[in-house]
Amino acid sequence: MAKRGLGRGLDSLIPGYDENIVNSSGVVELKIIDVEPNSEQPRTNFDREKLEELAESIRTHGVIQPILVVKDGDRYKIIAGERRWRAAKLAGLKEIPALIRDYDEIKLFEVSLIENLQREDLNPIEEALGYKSLMDRFGMTQEKISERVGKSRSAIANALRLLTLPREVIEMVKDGVISTGHAKVLLSLTSKELQIQGAKYVAEKGLSVRETEKYVKSVQNVKKEKKEENSDLKFYIQSLEDKVSAAIGTKVKIRYGKGKGKIEIQYYTDEDLERILEVLSK
Repeated sequence: MAKRGLGRGLDSLIPGYDENIVNSSGVVELKIIDVEPNSEQPRTNFDREKLEELAESIRTHGVIQPILVVKDGDRYKIIAGERRWRAAKLAGLKEIPALIRDYDEIKLFEVSLIENLQREDLNPIEEALGYKSLMDRFGMTQEKISERVGKSRSAIANALRLLTLPREVIEMVKDGVISTGHAKVLLSLTSKELQIQGAKYVAEKGLSVRETEKYVKSVQNVKKEKKEENSDLKFYIQSLEDKVSAAIGTKVKIRYGKGKGKIEIQYYTDEDLERILEVLSK
């Protein structure tokens, strides 16, 4: 498969590795039961239908491209090629060709993430979680991640922004219920409640990204109008308080509610109370 131009690529990160070389002298046959996925693998979802298609190809042609592994005690941890390993298991293979390499933890994770970006896109949430893990676990900056995966810093930042969405919305993106484009538009909404409400509405109505932009704008306009309405009401109540305060000579507070409310009149001495009562009784 042709590379997608993501930075320097696997062949520079892993000396001696070339995707186009099949029968490398370093290739060994490992028992599939001795190989296990990398727990730090950024990909967590694997399309079952695509795995079945790959498994069928492997039944016919075998595993053309060896997987990459690192020794882990008596077992081997996958650096790159988990889809091939899973498909080989589905195909009923007992052994799988592999290249054994020795990498530290951060290099292992980097290669795993880059390999996935080159071969088949992670879903946007998995991609963002991969970047976040590089930052949180290994102290990498967005600039450094950008250099390693060959994407712009803004692309990394935009991916990470998706993780600020509520869990419900993140799951909807992860499951393909709404797209990344939808999610980025929903980020404009100012509260988690509105974002969840918006995501459900988008999914229910089957809105396009452009239609979602219009929906979000309408929600923002309603909030703006409500805010302006509240501001006008606040100004009106304040003017009434000032007028009554001037009339009776003390501080007045109006607690406004729809259809009902209350007026609080302050007094400071018994004589002041008698004076206010006298003013009110006129």
